[in-house]
Amino acid sequence: MKIDKIHHVAYRCRDAKETVEWYGKNLNMDFVLAIAEDKVPSTKAPDPYMHVFLDAGEGNILAFFELPTQPEMGRDPNTPEWVQHIAFKVKDRDTLIAFKGQLEANGVEVLGVTDHSIFHSIYFFDPNGHRVELACPDPREAEKLARLDQVKWEMLEEWSKTRKAPRHAAWMHESEFSDQP
Repeated sequence: MKIDKIHHVAYRCRDAKETVEWYGKNLNMDFVLAIAEDKVPSTKAPDPYMHVFLDAGEGNILAFFELPTQPEMGRDPNTPEWVQHIAFKVKDRDTLIAFKGQLEANGVEVLGVTDHSIFHSIYFFDPNGHRVELACPDPREAEKLARLDQVKWEMLEEWSKTRKAPRHAAWMHESEFSDQP
């Protein structure tokens, strides 16, 4: 028995309409569905909400809840803002650069392009304060992923014991190793 795929991921938003419009304008996502209720179906708690769904490509759905009766949304103050993010894959580097240009033309501050060796990314924030990443594959992605696959369990074991970054994949960010197979 295995999970088929992610049905949707849901985040909170400040304003459902603004969020739908922002993702449409900046990431070309289509607005798929809206559900509004006065009470939560699973708990029956009286808590009105607007639940919006966006097409994130290939059957992936990104959803948001606007919760007008709840305290203002925040984030985990003990987790750096770069950790919690939504990452989307784009076709190639040309598409990544085109999105960067579109975002910047729309007044969105963009960080990157960042080279992660197996993929390249840009980062920015949506109007709700969620960090968003767009990533495209590196031309040598398959080869590099195969290399990482060979050491994943050793790395995890070492990390589990030491809580220090193992050196098994240091080649990813060290220029003297980056071109070696």
